[in-house]
Amino acid sequence: RQIRLDQIDDVMAQAVQELVQRTTLQWTKLAKKATPRDTSNLVNGWKTDIKKFKGTIINNVEYAEPVIYGTSLPPSWQGRYRTRKQTIKGFPELQAKQLTTQYIPKELRKIIRSM
Repeated sequence: RQIRLDQIDDVMAQAVQELVQRTTLQWTKLAKKATPRDTSNLVNGWKTDIKKFKGTIINNVEYAEPVIYGTSLPPSWQGRYRTRKQTIKGFPELQAKQLTTQYIPKELRKIIRSM
């Protein structure tokens, strides 16, 4: 497909918006898959917020921070990070790095080819 010079801005903006949406949804999927499932509360606590050029995933469940990041540990954990499912603390950041290096370049190529 040939794109006129004056169309590049619009085409790239559209591609980036699509990429943000796909990446945010993929990240949510990965986060839910990696979240311990003692109850469904923590898994269902993941919320996706997609704006024009920004995607965010958050989990506001009360105990999400200690389970997901290993911070603000409850006294019953006696200062040690531990979960029943051998969760890797900080897994959302690890997933973000994987998305950045592998998923995003591949998806961007797909999006541009389909335009």
